[in-house]
Amino acid sequence: MSVLSVYHESRPEQPLKVLTHLEDIAATLAEVGVQLERWDASAPVAAGASQEDVIATYRPQIDRLMAERGYVTVDVISVSRDHPQKDELRARFLDEHRHAEDEVRFFVAGRGLFTLHIEDMVYAVLCEKNDLISVPAGTRHWFDMGEQPSFVAIRLFNNPDGWTAQFTGERIADQFPRLED
Repeated sequence: MSVLSVYHESRPEQPLKVLTHLEDIAATLAEVGVQLERWDASAPVAAGASQEDVIATYRPQIDRLMAERGYVTVDVISVSRDHPQKDELRARFLDEHRHAEDEVRFFVAGRGLFTLHIEDMVYAVLCEKNDLISVPAGTRHWFDMGEQPSFVAIRLFNNPDGWTAQFTGERIADQFPRLED
């Protein structure tokens, strides 16, 4: 189940509200320019599926987004509990950063916690299988895949080079709740 917890940046110990209905989550995020929607696969994706198979399963949705928003690159990130670089990846994603382009992720399997720092508010979005989140360019955020990650996500980019982050140097992510395994 997707969950949105909204905090004031000065009160990381107590959310102002917690939402669990997709419509409420999507409407609250839309107010700050973030899109959240639910997709369904045309066919199930098996564990260990190749990047090509995952993309083929979601090709109609990917093509629609690429045409609507001008994305030029698509790839798949898959991180499991036994991934040899899981600790390094988690540490890098947990640092607050922003991108010069939208950050678009569709969770094919598993889950992850996107935390967005917009003005003086913090929006912690627990994304799960079938959730698509689109974070606007320039939005400060971080991502937690947990200590024992297990997710597969399709990523879409405007930049042909793929994922490029501009780190803020702020340690705010250390103050907020992390993804519980």
